[in-house]
Amino acid sequence: MKLESLCLFCGSNRGSRPEYVEAARQFGAALAEQGLTLVYGAGKIGLMGVAADAALAAGGRVVGVIPEFLQAKEVAHHGLDEIHITRTMHERKAMMAERADGFVALPGGLGTFDELFEILTWGQLSVHSKPVGLLNVAGFFDPLLAMVRHAVQEGFMREENLSLFVVADNIGDLLAGMRAYRPRQADNKWLELSRT
Repeated sequence: MKLESLCLFCGSNRGSRPEYVEAARQFGAALAEQGLTLVYGAGKIGLMGVAADAALAAGGRVVGVIPEFLQAKEVAHHGLDEIHITRTMHERKAMMAERADGFVALPGGLGTFDELFEILTWGQLSVHSKPVGLLNVAGFFDPLLAMVRHAVQEGFMREENLSLFVVADNIGDLLAGMRAYRPRQADNKWLELSRT
């Protein structure tokens, strides 16, 4: 899988553990060092701001996408290589997805979970065939992964859907796993339902 740009989903807060901030810093720097463009929500605050600042400090390219109502609240980062202003959150997510070759989630809250699960759903339906990675800093995503496995056990997901994302606790393994990712075909049940 050829990766030239990665979209980052992460917190607009820094979280309660220093490991989260350090992981965001290392992630931004690693992308710059590997010549990968960082695409993200254009914020100057929280983990997203830390990652963007680290990428820029290491000479990387950073592209931000932000809806106008958030820009008006002065949370936009004004030192980016590109910043795009959208009318809605939906347009923001669509543009970020279009500009990226893959997606990575770091710790975050509801916005991060929303972005992550929407992009995983798009992958399940073959709307895109791009890799999705979870950087499992200090076990942050362990409860989420347990919930996803529970959904499989309870018959709401097929086990093969667990292959829609790569999980690693360090950036090197995560990027290697994403480069090795091979997309799968959409679940045939959607096609079968459309014929009934």
